[in-house]
Amino acid sequence: MFNHLVNNFSDLTDSEVEDKIIELGRKYWMTQNADLRVQISTVLEMFKDEARVRRAQSMQRNQENNDNSLDNLINIS
Repeated sequence: MFNHLVNNFSDLTDSEVEDKIIELGRKYWMTQNADLRVQISTVLEMFKDEARVRRAQSMQRNQENNDNSLDNLINIS
């Protein structure tokens, strides 16, 4: 999906992305204009995808850190 009104997501923090998702969801349900709803839902999906990617990357980093720390705890002699 692409929308020329959405800038680079890397400028936003995780909490800002989540705030945008909430804001866009609220605006989606406030309007009765079908064309506007399509535009909002497109941008909303872009933000949701970005949030999913960030969560997956965070989980992967946490898992890698936990795997490394567990290796140091196991002492086989």
